[in-house]
Order: sequence, then C-alpha cells, then structure tokens
Amino acid sequence: MSEKKKEFDCLKVTNVQVFPFQNGFAGKLKGLANVVLNGQLSLRGLRVNDGVNGLYVGYPCDPFFKGEEYRSMFSPVTRELREEIENAILEEYAKVLKENG
Repeated sequence: MSEKKKEFDCLKVTNVQVFPFQNGFAGKLKGLANVVLNGQLSLRGLRVNDGVNGLYVGYPCDPFFKGEEYRSMFSPVTRELREEIENAILEEYAKVLKENG
C-alpha cells in the first residue's frame, strides 16, 4: 500500500497552455494559463502577474463572494503541488515569450 500511496503523493501537471498578453495590454497582468493535472482535471483561468518580486501565479477568485477579502475558486493545499503548478506555468510562459520574440 505504501508504494501506491507514494505514487499519488502529488498531482502532476500533464499539460500547460499559456496565453501572454501584448506589451502593457493589462498592466501587471501578463497572461492567462490553463493546466491539466494527471490528464484528468483541468484548471482554467490562472493568471501570470508581475509583482514586486517578479512573476507569480494567481488563482481565480470567486466572483460571487461578498466578503472583504478575495476567496479563490481553487488553490493547492500542499506546497509541493503549488510549486508543481506554478513552476510549470512560469516555465511555459518564458518559453512562449522566447518563441514569439
């Protein structure tokens, strides 16, 4: 059983699509991304943002939440999954920018 559990310790990104915006089109928002986890779960609407410490990935917010703060529609629970998703998106973003010159 421990071997099977280790196999699923972290979901894996199996597909990434990045859609960068043109120069300055959306201010600090640099693009949008979609990812697929384990070929079975699609996450859409992730944002590539430019912040004080460089690029980072933002998760979609619930448009119907009426509280003072934002509430994400989904977000990784573990650090490992967050790193897996964000690294895949930022690597693909850099690759697409390089290809498009």
